Amino acid sequence: MKETISANIGGRAFTIDKDAFEKLSGYLSDVHSRISDPTGEAMTDIESAIADIFTQALSSTMMVVTLPMVDSAIRRMGTPDDFGPNRSYNTTNSEKSEYKQLRRSKKDRSIAGICGGIAHYFDFESSIVRLIMLLLFLFGGLSLWVYIILWLLIPEEN
Repeated sequence: MKETISANIGGRAFTIDKDAFEKLSGYLSDVHSRISDPTGEAMTDIESAIADIFTQALSSTMMVVTLPMVDSAIRRMGTPDDFGPNRSYNTTNSEKSEYKQLRRSKKDRSIAGICGGIAHYFDFESSIVRLIMLLLFLFGGLSLWVYIILWLLIPEEN
């Protein structure tokens, strides 16, 4: 015997297994954290679409939404990652790594790691950045002093 819950999904009442309810709640909260919609219209549309899926799957209003039905609905709707990056984050030290920072590279370095760090920051190949840097040195666009200043100003990665 399983415990069931009465839930309002997309403006419609459903009877749902407790396990299925917990999974659906987790899914919806994960999707909600990825959508930047101040009016909440997008979440209403998502819940309505899920309610439509459940209505099609149930032959009677007396039937219970089960975990396989929720899994099927999630597969049809898409993973939370499909809705975008997670926007709810803490600003603790462990979470600050989400911000992209310009750092001198420890692994990809020839002299000071400046080119490797710039390549990582802009998602380029480091050899291309080194070649551009060399051309700027040779043709006077970038002096040795600018490179040394970058060496002093850009912190090394952890």
